[in-house]
Amino acid sequence: MIAFRNFALRRGERLLLSQVDLSLHAGWRIGVIGRNGCGKSSLFAAVMGEVEADQGDIDLPGKVRIASVAQETPSLPDAAIDFVLSGDTEVHGILLAEAAAMAAEDWDGVANAHQRLAEINGYDATARAGRLLHGLGFPAATHGRAVSSFSGGWRVRLNLAKALMMPSDLLLLDEPTNHLDLDAVLWLEAWLLKYPGTLLMISHDREFLDGVSTHTLHLHDGKAKLYVGDYTSFERQRAEHLRQQQIAHEKSQAERAHLQSFVDRFKAQASKARLAQSRMKRLAKMAGTEAVRAERSFRIQFSEPARLPHSLIRLNHVDAGYATPAAPVKILNDVGFGLEAGDRVGLLGPNGAGKSTLVKTLVGELALLAGERVAHPDLRIGYFAQHTVESLHEGQSPLWHLKELAPNAGEQVLRSFLGRWNFVGDRAFESVDGFSGGERARLALALIAYLEPNVLLLDEPTNHLDLDMREALAEALSDFAGAIVLVSHDRHLIGLVCETFWRVADGKVESFNGDLDEYAAWLRSRNNEPRPAKAAAKAAPAPAPKPVRTKHEADLAAKRLKQVEARIALLQEELVRVETQLADPAIYGNDGGIEIGQLAQRQGELSKEKDELESEWLALAD
Repeated sequence: MIAFRNFALRRGERLLLSQVDLSLHAGWRIGVIGRNGCGKSSLFAAVMGEVEADQGDIDLPGKVRIASVAQETPSLPDAAIDFVLSGDTEVHGILLAEAAAMAAEDWDGVANAHQRLAEINGYDATARAGRLLHGLGFPAATHGRAVSSFSGGWRVRLNLAKALMMPSDLLLLDEPTNHLDLDAVLWLEAWLLKYPGTLLMISHDREFLDGVSTHTLHLHDGKAKLYVGDYTSFERQRAEHLRQQQIAHEKSQAERAHLQSFVDRFKAQASKARLAQSRMKRLAKMAGTEAVRAERSFRIQFSEPARLPHSLIRLNHVDAGYATPAAPVKILNDVGFGLEAGDRVGLLGPNGAGKSTLVKTLVGELALLAGERVAHPDLRIGYFAQHTVESLHEGQSPLWHLKELAPNAGEQVLRSFLGRWNFVGDRAFESVDGFSGGERARLALALIAYLEPNVLLLDEPTNHLDLDMREALAEALSDFAGAIVLVSHDRHLIGLVCETFWRVADGKVESFNGDLDEYAAWLRSRNNEPRPAKAAAKAAPAPAPKPVRTKHEADLAAKRLKQVEARIALLQEELVRVETQLADPAIYGNDGGIEIGQLAQRQGELSKEKDELESEWLALAD
């Protein structure tokens, strides 16, 4: 159990939380919600002991194991699977000791390492790490790549996988769905439902919260209130609480008015003086309930396009990808995709399948490898990419950014526009350096809206946006008259905005005949087990496109594939026998460790051959 006792927390001079008294019990999955800046991340830091309470304290069990996602990932040469495996510090330490003992031919040390692995059931650690990587969208061929070779978003996923790998009693996740695609979000949701410990998660994804949380902790106006149930249940309970609060306030105000009227009428009359005095004392004692303060309803709007032709843009028999000095890398084949006024298309599919490639091709950012792109002369695209927020100019203000787009527009016109996007007063002149991720994303969307586009191409626009801003964006997109293509892991946003879905996978762009629930069911129906992870250690960082095989070559490859699969199965059986012998405590009573050394050597030989065959299997399967 985690208990907060009269807990208070400040950030500088600002009081974030005060008078927090609540208990969180083992096994609860708690969604922590509240507007940006209310103290959610600071609360996590206090739980982890990184900041001290300004008042009161937090009671944690003495030996509680806490896992959390690191904010930074060093540029390491370690393979991705080894980085994730290191999250289980005990198993990782034993494996390092085993490797060192093997290198020194210290068979007693090897035996000791195997015995310790057997005691903690650590033999499946590498497989667990592989499953985590697979679930979070890492193809098997990338498991052996150096951590330093991954981009920032993929390193965030590696940090998440490492945190999930760590055995823990308390798991803290701060915006875990950012940088994930919908497929990975659905996988993470299923994983967390099986997590046996206590879960605290900050999220602005209401569908994710509804799918995982058993309780909701709402931080608002310096207070923390715990609700039983998921986010939708919280909304209902809070609405009822506010309604009852307003009723009580109005009743109290009516009683106060009645008492005050009596006092005003009779306080000067001697015959009524005692009654008036009594009423005055009662009036003074009435604490009164606070009126419900209307929380600001945040609204944004995309202007009506100046021109809105019916047929806006089309790709005909397009091969899309990247032109490189060596050879073009084709991601999508024979794409036929078009947008008409009023279309609202959601793109589904795992990261790396080509959703962003399709969007960039529609924008015109990528040259076609084949086919044609037909755009109406009046086409005006508003494009939000995953890097758009980072492309804002440091040290400059929202007003400066808008003047760059419209140098001839009057300042008051520009300030009025920014005010409609909640950059009011002096906020229009403040440097973006001090803006939160959500404020930066809101500014980026405002700059797009100013251009009055008739097509919106939005690639993960909700990262860093809080729940209020996501609701406002959903409303604005629903009212937009032009066409929309949306890539997002936020199911609530996609469900409110999109009317049709296209699936991007296996080099194809195809219409998906179903809704998001049917897509989730389709994902579950697929074989979701990863390809052999150990083979990834030998894989090239970025395999070149495979040449097209003739039928004869394909037949030979299929035959060889079956042979390799059969041999891998035999190797796996023998590996299990060897590892079973090594896990038997009786073997460690023998003198000299000769038998242990022979078994460990055989284990290494089997593993090496299996790794090589799995690499061949991957190449043949591709």
